[in-house]
Amino acid sequence: MDNYRKYFDPQTLAKLEGLGLKARLIVEGFVSGLHKSPYHGFSVEFAEHREYVPGDDLRYVDWKVFGKTDRYYLKQYEQETNFACQLLLDTSESMRYQSPQAAVSKLEYARYVAAALAYLVVHQQDAAGLSTFDTAVTHFVPPSSRLSHLKQLIDVMERSPAKGETSMGPIFHDLAERIKKRGLVIILSDLFDDVDSLAQGLKHFRHRGHDVSVMQIIDPAEQDFPFEEPTLFRGLENWPEEMVEPRALRRAYQTEFEQFLHQIERRCRELHMQHILLRTDMPLDIALRRFLTSRLQRVG
Repeated sequence: MDNYRKYFDPQTLAKLEGLGLKARLIVEGFVSGLHKSPYHGFSVEFAEHREYVPGDDLRYVDWKVFGKTDRYYLKQYEQETNFACQLLLDTSESMRYQSPQAAVSKLEYARYVAAALAYLVVHQQDAAGLSTFDTAVTHFVPPSSRLSHLKQLIDVMERSPAKGETSMGPIFHDLAERIKKRGLVIILSDLFDDVDSLAQGLKHFRHRGHDVSVMQIIDPAEQDFPFEEPTLFRGLENWPEEMVEPRALRRAYQTEFEQFLHQIERRCRELHMQHILLRTDMPLDIALRRFLTSRLQRVG
């Protein structure tokens, strides 16, 4: 595990060639560190209870049932058949942002996470697909569980540059109609868009019966606003350039940005969706652990 830990660092990963290699190193290190943790994969679903017998793993005791019956029962799990995961990767221009202190851009970090998740899904013999979008859906690759398909997904991620504006509400409506089979939809984006329109698009996925995880990816400077000297802020997605005095607006900016994050988190909670906030300075094992722990809590 110690040999792999360095590959969780975005700064180390940025120096390696090839997204496929990065994904493999992230996943192999992560899985080797799980040891005996209660990891069942993505498609795990609660199946039934059975009575405890000596020697059973106490991690799976249902303590709620014990509180009601004063008897020990274990939760049993089963894999859902024909499980499919569709990764939605935002490649709009705002994802190109990389502050001077950051090792990678938001898009590059999103690629690391998406590639690692695709690797995990396919190697547990489930199906993974990929959609990329900026002003419109630019690639739509249906899910498959073939190992050769993983290379196709990674190739698409690597040749999808950050460009153009995006309006995620209409794009999510489009994708919700394209993804025919119910499954897990994972969105990787900074979600810089109108919150009401965005929420309506997310709602469409729920209407189609999908299980949705929203992974919101931000640069540390977007949250911390560490700027001190007069700075020229260059707008992305057709926002104008503006010279500002950072210290004069830091508090107002941070308040507004935190409100934006809270709005996104609240809307996801109302729609019964996972919302996971990831900063590009976060080690990749922490990002994956947050995702998988949250999924286990949902099915537990």
